Amino acid sequence: MNLFFEESGDFKVGTVLAQAGEAYQVEMVSGKRTKVKVKDVLLQYDKPLPAQLQEQAKAVAAEIDLDFLWEVAGQEEFGFAELGAEYFGHAALPFEAAGLILALHTAPVYFYKKGRGRYKAAPEASLKAALAGIEKKKQQALVQAEYVEQLKANQLPASMQGMVLQLLFKPDKNTLEYKALDAACNELHSNPARLMLATGGIATPKDLHLSKFLFENFPKGAGFAPMAAPAAPANLPLAEVAAFSIDDVTTTEIDDAFSVVTQADGMLRVGIHIAAPGLAIRPDDAIDKLARARMSTVYMPGDKITMLPDDIVAAFTLAEGRNCPALSLYATLDPADWSVVKTETRAELVPIAANLRHNDLDELVNEETLASGAGEYPHKAELALLWQWAQQLEAGRMKKREGFGLKPEQNNRVDFNFYVENDVVTVARRKRGAPLDKIVAELMIFANSSWGKMMHEHGVPGIYRSQGGGTGGWAAKMQVRMVTHAAPHQGLGVDQYAWSTSPLRRYTDLVNQWQILACAEHGVTAPLVAPFKPRDANLFAIVSAFDAAYAAYNDFQSNMERYWCLRWLGQENARQVEAVVLKDEVLRLVDIPLVIRLPGMPQVARGAQVKLDILRWDEVDLSIEARLLEIPSTLEVAPDAELDYEDEAEAGGLPLDPEATPEQVNTPEDAAVEVAELASETVSTEPAVE
Repeated sequence: MNLFFEESGDFKVGTVLAQAGEAYQVEMVSGKRTKVKVKDVLLQYDKPLPAQLQEQAKAVAAEIDLDFLWEVAGQEEFGFAELGAEYFGHAALPFEAAGLILALHTAPVYFYKKGRGRYKAAPEASLKAALAGIEKKKQQALVQAEYVEQLKANQLPASMQGMVLQLLFKPDKNTLEYKALDAACNELHSNPARLMLATGGIATPKDLHLSKFLFENFPKGAGFAPMAAPAAPANLPLAEVAAFSIDDVTTTEIDDAFSVVTQADGMLRVGIHIAAPGLAIRPDDAIDKLARARMSTVYMPGDKITMLPDDIVAAFTLAEGRNCPALSLYATLDPADWSVVKTETRAELVPIAANLRHNDLDELVNEETLASGAGEYPHKAELALLWQWAQQLEAGRMKKREGFGLKPEQNNRVDFNFYVENDVVTVARRKRGAPLDKIVAELMIFANSSWGKMMHEHGVPGIYRSQGGGTGGWAAKMQVRMVTHAAPHQGLGVDQYAWSTSPLRRYTDLVNQWQILACAEHGVTAPLVAPFKPRDANLFAIVSAFDAAYAAYNDFQSNMERYWCLRWLGQENARQVEAVVLKDEVLRLVDIPLVIRLPGMPQVARGAQVKLDILRWDEVDLSIEARLLEIPSTLEVAPDAELDYEDEAEAGGLPLDPEATPEQVNTPEDAAVEVAELASETVSTEPAVE
């Protein structure tokens, strides 16, 4: 006797060897023996043989018309034997009954299983809905297959053209388009980004990196709706100075300018004039909400996304030939020893005589010409005086820094400025500590420290940057933190440090400017009228949001600088390049700030210059492969080599992760302004000073 039975949801056949109670000992077609319970047996028969029955049953199941079978079944529950007699017109033969069972079992849309060998026809409405769903899936499968073929042929399906960014950066994995993209990538052994580049969904790797950043950080777009610039108060006094700024040629948000006046008593009055949008923008107004949503201007080589609309920047930038609203810090100096006799802060209109540019002055203004008085250039006398004071300010900071137990700052590294025009990049080396850079850096540090002290003395909270004095290991102690109370910045060598000098492009500075204006105007009553009160939850929220946004912006800037470094390699056809050893296997190219890791690098002194053979690079994942080509027999340390890489990394000056780049300088004009803080800050991509 043979059996057709159900086991673990599958149908099987076999020959009975023995029966014991409620179970059979059965030999399967494969020769395997198994125990089958009586309740699981659907058919008992003598002929045909089990293997033949299997084949015949499959043939019957394939020929059964499910629609006709559903009509025959009616709406009542039935057993397969009953339905077989109706369908076949006679008592079903073993192979017919087995085929019918297979057909019923494999058509759950038509028939619901109600028990062992028992079924019920699906209601008509449910059947129609299910069949429509099946047909829809079939059509979707055909469309998906067509999409896959188009993608494999480097053609972007029309339905994907409006959802490229969504597919790349935040896909709905249940959509037909994503499934097609994923399938095509699997078949091509590629990834979505590269396939979108191949199909033209994304034009270039640069657009890929920019689009990802904008999608994640500016989902509504980076533009601004039309908005009129607010007017500064009409009663501002006019300063009796001729101020000038010092910036890179690409700078449009000119935040700071300087003036020098020799008084009748021989004292010098140095003015540090900061653009004052805080005089017109008020907390919680429409412009403030825009600025707070962005937190900072975003910089990248060749482009930027401003924190404020262009019209508002234009209204408050310190442009030459205009009387500009400014928050001025005046320091009265004794030129005999460059001590600060007194300081004064006030809001006023400042005449801007000139916007000096680095590209015009860098060759003319250096330590030699300042010492000898050689050369002619605008504001020569004022620059000479500011240079002397800047050196005194730096010396004072270094003394205080050493008092905190830190080494003096190192200025032996090189900065790089990127200029991009028509997709052609120029990378300019810039030695740190140049006089113009140092003047701006030291006076900005002086202003930020002085105004931080002013807020503290008036009992007004602000946003400070603090370093040192924490708990934990050395790196933790030297981590730069943003706090709302005055605290030392040991790396800079100042007792307090509040970002206040870039209110056009950093929201923290705008917030601090409101607080400083309250102190300057209201004196001891400032805590009552300042927009932010002590322990203000809103101020803490700003600090937290700024940290998150600035970290994202700096990561993006770092990626874009790395991208343009790789573009430079191709543009210059640079296959054999010079590199400086930073530490062990970590090197930096001499001509561009591209830091790479070279596994297996022999032990070479830090600062030594070697030659590399560039094998390949990838502008999509920003990777590069190189091999060591030559180690000079006489290893000379380059004068501008970053010999302090390891020491400063341990002290918080550079990233301990050699794949990361040093802290980002957010604008070309900041390259030197940020030197002092860069030389002291931590392993995070900490934005540089201003």
